[in-house]
Amino acid sequence: MDIFLISDNQVSESKEIPDTVPVKGFLWIDATHEEVSADPEAWRNAIARATGVQIYDPHMTDTQNPNHPSYFDSTQDYGMVVFRKLMLNGASGGNGNGNSHPTENGTPDTADKSAAPPIAAPESEGSKRRIPAALSKLATQPVTFLIMDHALVTVHERYSRTIEAARTRLLDLCNKPEKTPHSTRPPTSPEDLLLRLINAMVDQYLDLRQPLTTQLDRWQHTLLDPRRPFKDWMALLDARIELRKLENLCEEQHDAIQELRDYFVDIDDGVELSRAKDLLLVRIHDVMEHITRVLNHARRLESSIESAVQIHFSAVAHRTNEIMRTLTVITALFMPLTLITGIFGMNFIEMPLLKNNAGFWIAMGSMVAIVIGMLVFFQRRRYLESQALDRR
Repeated sequence: MDIFLISDNQVSESKEIPDTVPVKGFLWIDATHEEVSADPEAWRNAIARATGVQIYDPHMTDTQNPNHPSYFDSTQDYGMVVFRKLMLNGASGGNGNGNSHPTENGTPDTADKSAAPPIAAPESEGSKRRIPAALSKLATQPVTFLIMDHALVTVHERYSRTIEAARTRLLDLCNKPEKTPHSTRPPTSPEDLLLRLINAMVDQYLDLRQPLTTQLDRWQHTLLDPRRPFKDWMALLDARIELRKLENLCEEQHDAIQELRDYFVDIDDGVELSRAKDLLLVRIHDVMEHITRVLNHARRLESSIESAVQIHFSAVAHRTNEIMRTLTVITALFMPLTLITGIFGMNFIEMPLLKNNAGFWIAMGSMVAIVIGMLVFFQRRRYLESQALDRR
């Protein structure tokens, strides 16, 4: 557990929770699910001593729940935000909730790999049709924020890269010997720090758009490849399911941030919005806009997959029609020839051309003339237009 005392341009770090509420500045108390679950009552009492706020039992349960959806709740003393952040659940074999698991070398593979999914390496010739579904690697984990007057409490899985990057950036910022006019200022309140952390998590969602679009382009090329039939229907279905999960995730996040915005507006005195409150609302609107962009992109990808499947079946039906048209033309050409051969195959004693030395050649010439005439007729009726001409 890490504790930071942030005041003006100074930041001090400690491993022990203070016993008194800070007079100046605010506290950032960062803990993991393992630390809270080890002794929930002792942890809650320590938070109460440091902040003067007692966390309610239902919120303590929500804080330790790894499957809790994104949501917001508030009391008279504090507000609580559960934000499910995106992570990669790939080769490490983690579960869908984002719990970390040890890798082969024994190092825990943290769930907070919020960067974009890697683009799959080019497949070999033998496995060209196996398209790895990057969407199946998407998973989430909850990060709980407790917003108090003089403290921000965060609870998350171990080794969260987003939280670690924020801690490092905060310490580096305050350890700089000189402050430039354009340098980033430290957070001025628990709400400001909360929105910075959530904004960093949401910005990583935007990095998913390019890999997911590339993955969808691969599906489309594979679906519309006329040389080989498409067989990875289960993988395509899994990708669509994951897109639907991403859509639901973004909707939950948007609702939670919307309620957080209403909470910030409601706690205002109603006389005049300060510049700091204006900046908070601007940050919230920016976070909501980013979530909306990811949500719209997930919906577009899902719609594109459905369109690609429909185009695939339309292309299959078109190729089937082309084959049936070719077979129909061949059948139509042989029908009169079959009729002629059937007539001359009758067991009559007297028939025209049977005893004529040129009868065979007359019959063959008639067959050739009929075939040529039918081909000319089909060509004029545009029954024999090739696919090349159709594409032109």
